[in-house]
Amino acid sequence: MDTTPHERTRILLHDPTLRDGHHAVGHQLDADQLRAYATAANAAGVSVVEVGHGNGLGASSLQIGRARLDDATMLTTVREALTFSRMGVFMAPGWGTSKDLAAAVHHGADVVRIAAHCTEADVTERHLGVVRDLRAEAQGVLLMSHMASPGELAEQCALMVKFGAQAVGIMDSAGHYLPGDVTERVHAIADVVDVPVIFHGHNNLGLAVANSLAAVDAGASVIDATAGGFGAGAGNTQLEVLVAVLERCGVETDISLREILAAADVAAERLMKAPPAIDSIAVASGLAGVFSGFKRPVLQTARTEGIDPIDLFLALGERQVVAGQEDLISDVARQLKAATR
Repeated sequence: MDTTPHERTRILLHDPTLRDGHHAVGHQLDADQLRAYATAANAAGVSVVEVGHGNGLGASSLQIGRARLDDATMLTTVREALTFSRMGVFMAPGWGTSKDLAAAVHHGADVVRIAAHCTEADVTERHLGVVRDLRAEAQGVLLMSHMASPGELAEQCALMVKFGAQAVGIMDSAGHYLPGDVTERVHAIADVVDVPVIFHGHNNLGLAVANSLAAVDAGASVIDATAGGFGAGAGNTQLEVLVAVLERCGVETDISLREILAAADVAAERLMKAPPAIDSIAVASGLAGVFSGFKRPVLQTARTEGIDPIDLFLALGERQVVAGQEDLISDVARQLKAATR
């Protein structure tokens, strides 16, 4: 990492603590918890505070978990707490609909991210157009991006820009990347688009901050991070650490370090049952390239079937299972159990 001051003086830090962090607690945050963290993040000067079910608008379901609060209540609660920060939401077509987008903007969403699997950007066309029509900021992100080459990701991001995305980028949904992987992909994307590039890291291999720095050096200008790394499995890029490191590197974030440290304390005290940790399961998930949000169902299924959860993660990785395919966990577990017998 080049620690000399960057020519690019500002990086926008996008905070999905109240959305991606929701995975870590089974989507069960209550209104008081949402309000407490949103107030703290707002005081710190966070640019965008993202809120919702861990899988986004319309995703609360029996298959992947019902949220304690409905989307409208979550959005209204956070919107009332934000006097400076913009409010963000996330939606994956198939979970959410255009009706959900309209409702989110009605409840005060300023930034709307439309997500797609890394090779399926074409599914974002309709909803990116809807967001633009609603006059919110439209962004497009590619999930499980390690499953595609740098060139493929660049093509998919360029397609989303064509559809109306005002920022595009990649999510390391499984915490699989090394810094060099990030550099190659962000460079490739930045070379073909004329909008801000987004990077969203996970910490399965302990590299989320390093990968985020690599993204900044390669041309990303929107970086995702959560308070205390609050998120599924080993968690996300740790926001307060990233702010401090960027400050040392001479990169402006417009976030108060002292206040974001206070916000991290609020998250630790009010949101987390336990801080994220890189345990054996998180490492297996990262190496296998499997979505970190699978940790809970994998552990439960492995216990039920009497198999090693690490073997189950590796098998899921071989099959390139992605978020939304949670029903395959039991099938793969039974196949492993039968093979063992």
